[in-house]
Amino acid sequence: MIRRALSLAVLVASSSCLPAPGSSKTADEASLAASRPPLPPLASPPWRAESPQPSDHPATNDAAVTLLLRGARLLLGNGKEIANGHLLLIKGRIAALGEGPGPASPPEGAYVLDLAGKTVTPGLIDTHSHMGVFPMPAALAHDDGNELVAATTPGVRTVDAIWPFDPALQRALEGGTTTVQILPGSANLIGGRATTIKLKPAQTARELVFPGAPHGLKMACGENPKRVHGRGRRVAPATRMGNLAVQRAAFLKARRLIDEWAQWATSENERRATWEKRAIEATRKSEKLAAKREACQSRPEPDRCLSALQGAGAAPSPEPFEPKLPPARDVDSEALAAVLEGLSLLHVHCYRSDDMSAMMGLGDEVGFKVTSFHHALEAYKIRDDLARRKISVSTWADWFGFKLEANDGIPENLALVHAAGGDAIVHTDSSEGVRRMNQEAAKGLWSGKHAGLALTEADAIRWLTENPARALGVERWVGTLEVGKDADVVVWSGNPFSVYARAELVLVDGEVRHDAASPSKPWSDYEVQP
Repeated sequence: MIRRALSLAVLVASSSCLPAPGSSKTADEASLAASRPPLPPLASPPWRAESPQPSDHPATNDAAVTLLLRGARLLLGNGKEIANGHLLLIKGRIAALGEGPGPASPPEGAYVLDLAGKTVTPGLIDTHSHMGVFPMPAALAHDDGNELVAATTPGVRTVDAIWPFDPALQRALEGGTTTVQILPGSANLIGGRATTIKLKPAQTARELVFPGAPHGLKMACGENPKRVHGRGRRVAPATRMGNLAVQRAAFLKARRLIDEWAQWATSENERRATWEKRAIEATRKSEKLAAKREACQSRPEPDRCLSALQGAGAAPSPEPFEPKLPPARDVDSEALAAVLEGLSLLHVHCYRSDDMSAMMGLGDEVGFKVTSFHHALEAYKIRDDLARRKISVSTWADWFGFKLEANDGIPENLALVHAAGGDAIVHTDSSEGVRRMNQEAAKGLWSGKHAGLALTEADAIRWLTENPARALGVERWVGTLEVGKDADVVVWSGNPFSVYARAELVLVDGEVRHDAASPSKPWSDYEVQP
């Protein structure tokens, strides 16, 4: 553990924030160094260079409408609500909100909607979806969610397979969902990198990507990997022992790659410092020799003086610096290295509490942290530990019993995780269920209240907005109605926890993407009528 901590510290100090070689130089040495062309920058580990940054997120959206919503109930998404409030959207951001009707004189060009009797919420967020990689219509040719040829495939990325014309994407938006994480399937122990997207029409998958959102990585516990590989392909893993052994080996290999980069960076810094020291010495000697030659010109017999200097040899010059190549690229280990360094968020398909505990133990052993357990039907059994570790629970309201490891699910799971102080999240794992996430949360809310837990609708909306935003690392931009956040907003016809409610207006970055009163044309060719 100590060796690992030291190697990581060396890597951090020597690559992403590298000091210039010879940074403790005197003023004279600094001047000599500045007179030469700079050395090429030291390469950064690929998993760092490729990690999205918050600065990648746009500040405004000039294509957005200016819109004042007033008179509606505002469910803020953070456990609070305003019974009769206003919300002002400008350039794709929330510009103002509060109680009452808002400004008497709205900004020039603003549309004003009076929404008495309606409810406004943040856009809903689904942390677990396979839309685009298992798109509609279902066909073997569209089956792009599981790379079944190996038990671990961390280097694959769903962004390379998302079909942006999947009709399910538009249908999800029409149900009030605005942000979705597209994951690989659960056939593999390590399925690959997930992609967080915003729902909108697009020509390519990369146009859908949520700018600035951190990468996610999908892993799986339990029955699926050992059934697909051990029983189906006759390769490891065939047991839960094998599951953990294969995952452990993959992360240890990634740990070694981190160490190799640390050693390379240290070695390169030492080589650069040595080369620069020699270069400075050569420059000094050259300058001294030039000064002596100049002095010879003022002597009575300059030729004799210069001839004597010839014996000292030509002015020395440093050899060009030849950088050594960094460690070879390994996209599988790099994806896991990003998890080990907290640059990529880990989402794990797990049903049983013992599987979740085993995965947390493996994380303690090799150095990763689980961000969210998905499905997690037995999370209620270890809810205090999950809350203490700040591991969220992405689960259904009432799915259970469809296989043995799903046999002990209870409809109070969401509410019990919430009551323990954990982050409860409604996810769907379904291109059909994503259209009615509000109703799924309503079922979880009813089950918790029926069991005697003190819950409100303002609590339950967090299962659809704030908590999933935090699980995806995008809470600074979406998940709650707050000034400065993205204008991802849903106007509901009534109480969103009613089966009769529908999303009447859905905005993404301040652009109207769904208006029930004036349906937009289909995004997909598969929805165009002849």
